[in-house]
Amino acid sequence: MEATDYQSLVEKLKRIERLFADQAATAGEKAAAGEARDRILLRLENSKETDPPIEYTFTLRNPWSNKLFVALLRRYNIRPYRYARQRYTTVMARVSTSFVDETLWPQFVQLDQTLAKYLDEVTDRVIGESLNRDTSDVEVRSGQALPASAGREA
Repeated sequence: MEATDYQSLVEKLKRIERLFADQAATAGEKAAAGEARDRILLRLENSKETDPPIEYTFTLRNPWSNKLFVALLRRYNIRPYRYARQRYTTVMARVSTSFVDETLWPQFVQLDQTLAKYLDEVTDRVIGESLNRDTSDVEVRSGQALPASAGREA
């Protein structure tokens, strides 16, 4: 991974957070882009009276999305947890509905898409340079698959 690619990704993720912090900001607040997290935390704190936190279940599709989502919750001082026997990709949190709908989930979706695109590009590049330049998807054949006699699952 090149340093410039990494720095570019970090800057994109920071810009996404600033976008969500600035959605209700005044012109003076927008000038202080470094305070994005603080503005989001203030909005979250102010909404507790009118929109009290409830328990949410978030189901994430892969370990990278899970790590990203947990980090985002912790960034806003929300304690993620899961109950015994829940899957690793399940994250529970107590948070207000308005915060989930207006900030947390939309921000996570944008961050997750950005990170997934980056990881996909890096994966293709590494595989292409080390194993085979053809990183396209497999051929899709018409007809029915034959019964498999052996298989593996990753």
